Amino acid sequence: MTENDLKSFLDFKSDLYNRQEFIPEDPVSVPHLFHRKEDIEIAGFLTAVISWGQRKTIIANARKWMSLMDDAPFDYVMNSSSRDQKDLLSFVHRTFNGEDCLYFVQSLRHLYQHCGGLENVMGSRFPEADENVRTMLSRLKQVFFESPHLPRTVKHLPDPMKGSAAKRMNMFLRWMVRKDDRGVDFGLWNRIGMDQLLCPLDVHSGYVARNLGLLSRKQNDWKAVEELTARLRRLDPADPVRYDYALFGIGMYESF
Repeated sequence: MTENDLKSFLDFKSDLYNRQEFIPEDPVSVPHLFHRKEDIEIAGFLTAVISWGQRKTIIANARKWMSLMDDAPFDYVMNSSSRDQKDLLSFVHRTFNGEDCLYFVQSLRHLYQHCGGLENVMGSRFPEADENVRTMLSRLKQVFFESPHLPRTVKHLPDPMKGSAAKRMNMFLRWMVRKDDRGVDFGLWNRIGMDQLLCPLDVHSGYVARNLGLLSRKQNDWKAVEELTARLRRLDPADPVRYDYALFGIGMYESF
């Protein structure tokens, strides 16, 4: 397949799966329940944090988490009492338990009260020459766990500096940053450019990428994320992560 043929193929597949019709069966459906910027980004962040396993279970548990926060995540984060928050201890998603849930909500309150919120923490230094998504995600983890916390909770945010592919956080950034007319991604954040995003990498997208000759590295780690995204930037320098739709959609819905 020539470079032009590959681009045409991936453009077609990206357009096929970047549609509102796919929202209900995707975790992005949870932040789509809201309209306020802070509600969307908090719902998106928390949904992304627990986005591993079966998608139906992810969506069901993310909606349960929103329900525990009275379906008003920003107001709950900022104003809920310690008594209110005891209900969070009932939450479980795989290895993410109620104590993790409680800390994430409390840490988000700290971020919004003292650090300007998620967008400010994650994009405050862009476009400095030494700043990129990798350093930004590592900084987020550092800031997020400044308060006293259980050691077990730390594992629920990735650190690309330690080699993690950070699939869920790259997916969250795609939701917040990408701007198009399709109505799936929100395009709420302006401090990070679409050209700076990195492609979320998991078993499905990695399998398709390797079969298309887009990725040679065998491990699904940060080096693979950088290799894949660099290859996608050759096809669309301004918006390489649009091809996440193609890679994931083919892997999920087609025999390949």
